[in-house]
Amino acid sequence: MASKTATKDIITLRGSAAIVSEFFGYSANSILYNRGVYPEESFVKVKKYGLPMLLTQDEGLKSFIANLTAQLSEWLESGKLQRVVLVIMSKATSEVLERWNFSIETDSEVVEKGMSREKSDKEIMREIQAIMRQIASSITYLPCLDEPCVFDVLAYTDKDVAVPFTWIESDPKLITNPEIIHKVDTLVSYKNDEWDEQ
Repeated sequence: MASKTATKDIITLRGSAAIVSEFFGYSANSILYNRGVYPEESFVKVKKYGLPMLLTQDEGLKSFIANLTAQLSEWLESGKLQRVVLVIMSKATSEVLERWNFSIETDSEVVEKGMSREKSDKEIMREIQAIMRQIASSITYLPCLDEPCVFDVLAYTDKDVAVPFTWIESDPKLITNPEIIHKVDTLVSYKNDEWDEQ
């Protein structure tokens, strides 16, 4: 059976490199918490962007996300990052269960000419709140993950980008027989076990 691939992304991130990379960190925390990849008690609530957010207290995960967002910020500043995908996999089999796609929009004038486009804090907050609502509503449609899971992050960059030695080349980690959740300009795909039983 041929596998389907998603043509739309769950979310489009816009804004300065610092805001986009920081916001991806908050999004990753939210997904990992809500999908039960890390224990509930390893997260604490904080208020950010006018919303209650969950942040991990797991030192290994905090370090991973800090290093990840720093690298994403560097690629964003040079206009070399197009997409980031958070992949949730079965810990036992490494089977891909979910792919969370984050499309990155880069303003070429800002990157090439060093121009800046100012957005009000209110406008940035409104955009981020909308994205967090999209993530939360997508989660409500997903089946429970009833097995221990791990995650990985894929970064889609320009071919000429310098890749740190801590990053490795990967396959796209696609889902076999995905079920796709559509919202307005959103998409999350997950492994649908119902097809396996027929």
